[in-house]
Amino acid sequence: MPIYAYKCGSCGHAKDVLQKISDPLLTVCPACGAEAFSKQVTAAGFQLKGSGWYATDFRGGAAAAAPSAGTADGGASDAPPAAKDACASCPAASAAGATPTP
Repeated sequence: MPIYAYKCGSCGHAKDVLQKISDPLLTVCPACGAEAFSKQVTAAGFQLKGSGWYATDFRGGAAAAAPSAGTADGGASDAPPAAKDACASCPAASAAGATPTP
């Protein structure tokens, strides 16, 4: 069950409450009795731990190994990878706009 932070807008009393997600919100302050008790927005209080989760995940390790946006010759290509690698006389290559070489 999550822990929610509540604060009274009238007297400033703050309290952390363990509640189910389906429980109704608290509105009455336990300190002063005013109907100004509201839930606060707080940061998530969890960490991913265990095998497979590392602090260095997704910090450029995969991005550094990935090729740049352009092709090897420096220009961008709109042809699908299969058409670029196909021989010039193949139907797939001619459909992609390649011209056959003699």
